[in-house]
Amino acid sequence: MTTWNDLTSAALVGTDRRPYRGDLLQDAAVEVARRRAGRRPDMAPGGAPAPAPVEDRPAVGRRAAERLMRILGGQHDRLLPEWLAAAAATGRRVPPYTLPDLLDRGRRDRSIREHLGVLAGRRGRWLAAYNPAWSYLLDEPTGETWELGGAADRRAHLRALRSADPGAARRLLEGTWERETPDDRAEFVALLADGLSPDDEPFLEQALDDRRREVRQAAANLLTRLPGSRLARRMAERLAACVTITGDVIAVEAPEACDRAMERDGIRPKPPRGTGERAWWLQQVIARAPMSEWELPPDRLLTMRIPDWDVDVRAAWVRGAVLQRDPEWARAMFAFDPISDLLQALPPGEQQELAARFVQGRDLDSQLIMVLGGVSSPWGEELATAVLHKIVRVAATQPWNLGELVRLAGEHIDPALGLLAMSYSPVEPIQQVAALLRFRADMHKELAA
Repeated sequence: MTTWNDLTSAALVGTDRRPYRGDLLQDAAVEVARRRAGRRPDMAPGGAPAPAPVEDRPAVGRRAAERLMRILGGQHDRLLPEWLAAAAATGRRVPPYTLPDLLDRGRRDRSIREHLGVLAGRRGRWLAAYNPAWSYLLDEPTGETWELGGAADRRAHLRALRSADPGAARRLLEGTWERETPDDRAEFVALLADGLSPDDEPFLEQALDDRRREVRQAAANLLTRLPGSRLARRMAERLAACVTITGDVIAVEAPEACDRAMERDGIRPKPPRGTGERAWWLQQVIARAPMSEWELPPDRLLTMRIPDWDVDVRAAWVRGAVLQRDPEWARAMFAFDPISDLLQALPPGEQQELAARFVQGRDLDSQLIMVLGGVSSPWGEELATAVLHKIVRVAATQPWNLGELVRLAGEHIDPALGLLAMSYSPVEPIQQVAALLRFRADMHKELAA
């Protein structure tokens, strides 16, 4: 019998170098079908798989399940994460017949796994235990407690506690810190971003000495967002050694080396490809030093001359605004370099105001699409109107260029604004947006029923 290794070897090196007797493509197709259908299930002691456990939660309603199958079948399939998030919030599960498609989708799309862990129910986990391709589900949250749950359950528990009582969450983590795995420690530290305060500094400063680089990096990132922290003061001293402002000139001297103390504070010694070492160290020092150390407002600094390292300094200002979630710097740097990451430093309402002005003043291009993709949902009337106006204008000149903008509008505008969209213009792209908003509005009604 021809083995799978024989087939793949012949396909990879070519039949000229590895002769193959028979029809390679036909035999490969047969083998693929055989491997998919012929996997041997794990057997219980009685010779048959153990029965699926009884579910402890009700399934979503019939109409909601039917819409889910339509989405899985390709109708507005980018709405699947929204459907899953809304369904998970109801505390219900999906019906069993949807599980194979959903679990296959989760195998390819990691972003939906968190909600699948809840929605798949007990039968979903029963299926995952018999199919290695679906085994990822066994690592997703189930709703168990901190003491009894797996890694994903414990992350979910810590996240919820941190939102309700930041101090209690930190104390809970401190109590089990030495027993946590390196991977879990890194993820737990990152969760402390919610409710971050100076009270967290002693714990995070201690985490800078962790053996795992990811733990140290996560702790340094959070301490960077605390302007009064010891790490922030150390970075301020490094910045002062690199930068001098005289009149309208910013004189810069990049670090000559990256010592262990710098590494401990989150500065990575090895630069990415295409960036010099000194430039890389300089960017990180500037990005991690408190933005208030510049004293002058960012709008003023952006007009000043930087004889050396100009590109690196400005890139570091962008990185610093994002890393430190500094609203003033985010506004200024968005005007200088409109990247969507900067919007995350601003409240949702201000994100949408900035994005609306950006849409009004820019032609449709990939940058506009990227900015809109980073704006928090749902979009309110101001941004919705700006985007609808842009669609009408572009429809008259470049209708072939509208596909992604129409999809973004339909997926992110508040579904309650469906009538606004429908009456805005009779042009076909606007009506497509309105139809997608109706689809989403019906979707949420069905899940709330």
